[in-house]
Amino acid sequence: HPDGKPYLWPELAERLIPYAVGQGYTHLELLPITEHPLDESWGYQTTGYFAPTSRYGSPDDLRAFIDACHRAGLGVILDWVPGHFPQDSWALARYDGTALYEHEDPRLGLHADWGTHIFNYGRHEVRSFLLSSAHWWLSEFHFDGLRVDAVASMLYLDYSRKEGEWLPNQYGGRENLEAIEFLKSLNAMVHAEFPGALTIAEESTAWPLVSRPTWTGGLGFSMKWNMGWMNDSLRYFQRDPIHRRWHHDELTFGQMYAYGENYVLPLSHDEVVHGKGSLLGKMPGDDWQRFANLRLLLAWQMLSPGKKLTFMGGEFGQQREWSEARELDWGLLADPRHDGVRRLSADLGRLYRDLPALHELDFDGAGFAWVDCHDSAQSVLSWIRRARDGRCLVVAINFTPHPRHGYRIGMPAAGSWEEVLNSDSGYYGGADIGNGGIIEAVAAPWMGLPASAAITLPPLAAVILKAL
Repeated sequence: HPDGKPYLWPELAERLIPYAVGQGYTHLELLPITEHPLDESWGYQTTGYFAPTSRYGSPDDLRAFIDACHRAGLGVILDWVPGHFPQDSWALARYDGTALYEHEDPRLGLHADWGTHIFNYGRHEVRSFLLSSAHWWLSEFHFDGLRVDAVASMLYLDYSRKEGEWLPNQYGGRENLEAIEFLKSLNAMVHAEFPGALTIAEESTAWPLVSRPTWTGGLGFSMKWNMGWMNDSLRYFQRDPIHRRWHHDELTFGQMYAYGENYVLPLSHDEVVHGKGSLLGKMPGDDWQRFANLRLLLAWQMLSPGKKLTFMGGEFGQQREWSEARELDWGLLADPRHDGVRRLSADLGRLYRDLPALHELDFDGAGFAWVDCHDSAQSVLSWIRRARDGRCLVVAINFTPHPRHGYRIGMPAAGSWEEVLNSDSGYYGGADIGNGGIIEAVAAPWMGLPASAAITLPPLAAVILKAL
């Protein structure tokens, strides 16, 4: 537009069609023309399964962005939504005047909570449409994987429905048999045709074998979000530290099921919208404690078994709740407290990448062992992370604002151990209480281990110890 504004479709039609006809054209290619109808849906109520939204540029612009990420060593995963689609008449809804992609009966084909239709996964044509969409993004745009949204809403016929609002399957059960077969087909296709590509399920129930191969009876996903870990962790961290001793199990219980699936530990957009506040805003105490607690939450996530997911703003302590209507508050990075959170996030990521003990056995119980999970009185946890070659790290966390001096923990071996990270470091905005870089473990058995060390546990902080 001459004044720099984008043309709207009616304006474009008024100007472009007469011009095209006058020029003798017989076709126009308009890319992209598919959109989602509501900014507040963040794209989840998509209407276009084969094109990116034009809000951000052209398909080739997206290809160029993914290529730039790959050149920088970053993979890109697409959040893909086959669980529902909007009721807008200009999109897929009643596409030919009938329930073509959806079900005619709303007891099978409507998500009342979202005001959206459910795909009819029993139709060969619908399954082909969706599988082709997944294939398109991976083959044409070179995404490195697909995160599938709201898998639970696909698996259960009674998802968010009361009695009488849903129809059972042919065996009288609540499982959506057609959706199950579709998900298995999706994962089999992706893993066969795009070796190394990931499929990740946002699945919030105890459905078994989500991240196990289809040939063993599983759904075939590479990984599954661990919603239990997220809920338990945030519930614990929002408590005043004086009360945490009574809720120690909220942190330790997760190890009871941690290896039943290939888990992702998520701190996602869902935790910082719709009145829930930011991660920093959830933390209790005065400003010092809030920042220390946030640093500790990020360390707790990164040092626990499982892959990691964080959301924009959490990595530097965004103050306000996230909104799609505005950018992040980048100016906060001028505050050393916020920049300290950012520095810690970066160092945690580098350690996770560079230290095999933190990532090689994320999905294997052999990579984790408690040193002490019973010290609820002092709200302290300590554990060992192991790599495939046996090399290990020791993690110790103090969930209270009181430093623990001379705190004895069991160690895998006597000798010198380096404090490779301390989330209370002044570099991160902490109080700089720690162990001076090196601690000495002696051959004095403790907590079932052959050696032990007396260390300083900083307040509301995590330390990582690595053998020299």
